[in-house]
Amino acid sequence: MTFKEYQKHALTTASEDKPLEFYHRVLGLVGESGEIAEKVKKLIRDGDGQPESLDKDDITKELGDVLWYIATIADYLDISLEDIAQANVDKLADRKKRNALKGSGDNR
Repeated sequence: MTFKEYQKHALTTASEDKPLEFYHRVLGLVGESGEIAEKVKKLIRDGDGQPESLDKDDITKELGDVLWYIATIADYLDISLEDIAQANVDKLADRKKRNALKGSGDNR
């Protein structure tokens, strides 16, 4: 499946454009990302702290929820997932070329 196909499918389950829908989606993204962080926290607290000990099916579902929110937020802003992916790859390639992968800030 391509990003374009995924984004189209994701939108079939998105709420109709209603007041504050953008904020609903952004907060949903934060919440789902937090669920992943919570699972990792419990992996450290209760388990061996090794990423390979995570339940792959469970983490796949959570990552899918994050992807859904990203896809629907991007569409709301009229941005394709393909454009986001390409811009990110280009940005990282430029940083690597300039030996600027380490550090902080988007404009390094």
